[in-house]
Amino acid sequence: MSQASTASSTDPAAAQGGRLTQAERRERSEQELLEATMRVVSANGVAAATFDAIGKEAGYSRGLVTQRFGSKDGLIRSLIAALHGWQRKALEAADVERMDGLAALCAFVELHCRSLDGREEDKAYYMLLAAAVADRLETRAAFAESHEVERVLIRSLIERGQAEGSIRKDADADATALMAGCALIGIRMQNMIDPCTDIAPIKDALVQSLRARLAPV
Repeated sequence: MSQASTASSTDPAAAQGGRLTQAERRERSEQELLEATMRVVSANGVAAATFDAIGKEAGYSRGLVTQRFGSKDGLIRSLIAALHGWQRKALEAADVERMDGLAALCAFVELHCRSLDGREEDKAYYMLLAAAVADRLETRAAFAESHEVERVLIRSLIERGQAEGSIRKDADADATALMAGCALIGIRMQNMIDPCTDIAPIKDALVQSLRARLAPV
């Protein structure tokens, strides 16, 4: 069960039998449609993720999917926004803000690699990404923006470390952030190609490489 599914199943209003407001109903239906999208893509592939299939999977009509997201691009952008929201919560739960910059960067890598457990949301994201690139879809722009958010986040951790002294000041923060982000994308794609790949030594090698590259001499 995904993090979002758990949250919706413990909704206070639902548990108490209370009536949801219009805004709450809208939020819930959008969340259920996003979860349905992940399940359809993860199980049957990107081509199977039609509005008809998503609506049926979620127990709604195709019309509601169109009403909520407008287009496939709108749906994917909403999915990406939800994934970034879950990432922020995971980083907050790991107390990354209290770590020094280098420790926070390594924790970020650890978090990404620990999440390679077949979760539908991650699998769906990378399947949609691969299709967007391979088929030159308009949704490539949404993924480019998503990866820019990740690059800026990683760079901010490096710059924080440089400011406080845990990361060498002559390190190229932007290039290193892009390198780390690309490495994480590669690890995730390899995991999708071959789920039996042992990720632990790859993750350890990446962390060791970042420490060797960034730790003050």
